[in-house]
Amino acid sequence: MTSAAHSFSPSVRLSVPGVAPHQPAVKVIAVDDDEYFREMLANELDAHGFAVETYPDGHSLLESIDVVAAADVIILDWVMPRMTGIELLPQLRRLGINLPVIFLTGRALTAHETLALDRGAMDFVDKARGLAILVQRLRLAVGAKVPEPRREKIHQCGRLVLKPQISRALWDDVDLDLTVGEFKIVHLLAENVGQHVTYRQIYDCMHYQGFVAGYGANGYQTNVRSAIKRVRNKFRIVDPDFAEIENYTAFGYVWRKGRGPSI
Repeated sequence: MTSAAHSFSPSVRLSVPGVAPHQPAVKVIAVDDDEYFREMLANELDAHGFAVETYPDGHSLLESIDVVAAADVIILDWVMPRMTGIELLPQLRRLGINLPVIFLTGRALTAHETLALDRGAMDFVDKARGLAILVQRLRLAVGAKVPEPRREKIHQCGRLVLKPQISRALWDDVDLDLTVGEFKIVHLLAENVGQHVTYRQIYDCMHYQGFVAGYGANGYQTNVRSAIKRVRNKFRIVDPDFAEIENYTAFGYVWRKGRGPSI
């Protein structure tokens, strides 16, 4: 298969349990080089009320970037010809595609999962876990999205301006180019200015409450540290003296107080 196997349908099947009639279908992009699996996945997700567009590799996906931008969530395979899923993800972010990304792969190694989450993926699902788990994760990913309002809300915290409806953050009026996960971290810290936020709270806001990843009971802290490092680096590209996010040893982080109007 050299082109998209399915087009986005305008509505959900009325027979899907738990889905209201006339509710717009969740638009899913799925990228996998296995033609048989790609076709099966599209058919199965279609039966669950999703509108699915499939691509055999990263290059064909990038050639249809307007279709991608209209989607709600992206599913990526890890191993694909010419461009792996983990190589494709940052290219999508650079093009301004900040949709939730779920890796669906048979290479369910802890190192791969950690790398995917560090790079900004929302979730990492082993193909062996089955479709029911994937459907749940897709619904959780889309449920975390903020609906587009009629009037944009802007929150300000000193030199930081947040636009929650489009997940954009500006420092001194310069867009920081944060991923959705990074934006959620900054928003959480800034709305709790002067208050310490735990590793667990930060990790949950990146994914969802109770999400488990990393090695050992506190393995998620490594992912949080990596994410905070990325966030700080993006601020320091704009402002080399940026120091608003402070460590709170063995606990978490805090957005320091006294820097102008708060959210």
